[in-house]
Amino acid sequence: MLSVIASLLALYVVLRLVWPLRLPLAVRLVLSVLVFAMALHHRIVAQFAGTMASPEIPKMAIAALATGFTALLLGALFLLLLDGALLVARLLRSTKGVAVLRSRWPRPVAGVLALGLGAFGVNQGMAVPKPRSIEVEIAGLPAAFDGYRVLQLTDIHASRQLTGDWVEKVVAESNALHPDLVVITGDLIDGTVAARANDYRPLGELQAPDGVIAITGNHEYYAQYADWMQAFRGLGMQVLENTHAEVRRDGATLTIAGVTDPVAARYGLPMPDLDAALLGADPRAPVILLDHRPLQAAANAARGVKLQLSGHTHGGHIVGMDRLVKQANGGFVSGRYQVGDMTLYVSNGAGLWPGFAARIGVPSEITLVTLKARRS
Repeated sequence: MLSVIASLLALYVVLRLVWPLRLPLAVRLVLSVLVFAMALHHRIVAQFAGTMASPEIPKMAIAALATGFTALLLGALFLLLLDGALLVARLLRSTKGVAVLRSRWPRPVAGVLALGLGAFGVNQGMAVPKPRSIEVEIAGLPAAFDGYRVLQLTDIHASRQLTGDWVEKVVAESNALHPDLVVITGDLIDGTVAARANDYRPLGELQAPDGVIAITGNHEYYAQYADWMQAFRGLGMQVLENTHAEVRRDGATLTIAGVTDPVAARYGLPMPDLDAALLGADPRAPVILLDHRPLQAAANAARGVKLQLSGHTHGGHIVGMDRLVKQANGGFVSGRYQVGDMTLYVSNGAGLWPGFAARIGVPSEITLVTLKARRS
């Protein structure tokens, strides 16, 4: 589906921008081929180096392709806006408006602007995330956990684009916040254990008195799921697959539950099961749920979860595009939501999938959540 949509957008850009340019035919043909190459680069690269989920090509090549792909999407949008304005001008019989919109410069300017924004967006997507601090009040939170600090990382996507040195910086930023507990809500990596050997290991340096708890996202399933579970546990992480862990302080308990990702169905692996995750949990302990996707927030709230931490959406990548991403994720895309008696927090994520590695107006983040007892 991605390839079909991208190809249609490429055709539109070629017809409305490239072909009308006053350039030699050979140049326009080359530019047209490049536009279609950007549209289909995921599949082209996957034929020769890695997979669509994990292109195994140099970082700068990924950045260049990501810039071109983002420019294609933005360019198509800008051209559509120009064509819409031209239609309105014609309907209003605005001779001057039609003349301006049909002149030589608006579409090339739109193309250059799209390319510039694409480069900016990819640069932002590769930036080391900055901390964001929030407080969450929880009814019934034991006094021992009032002020408890949970650091959430999500969508790290260690890859040939976001390599080990970048991961080291994310870990350093995280440790500097001195959390009580670190949780990772999926999509830690892209690629195989062997391919990411030098990229995921810095995650073993995450430090917190109550350790590191992780769950799977959809990307863990795309390459060697079982091997990745072993690799993460080898780093000292506690990986929750429809299970829970208990954190204890001064005789009080906090339950951290984690579920798997729905993409497990493609691989014959266990689907998300909150009932299984909570089996045997202390019914008096507040539940913090780690669920990669925010989609089931309402159902999780009805089950008594007090706080759900999610990712997956990358915050929508680009301002405006978040409206589309929101529709595919139950109406949730970025930040804090109140869902019944439960607080849902959807992090923008630390990194991005190399296949769409741009952020514009949607910064990456490391989230520090401070728990507070709700005052009656």
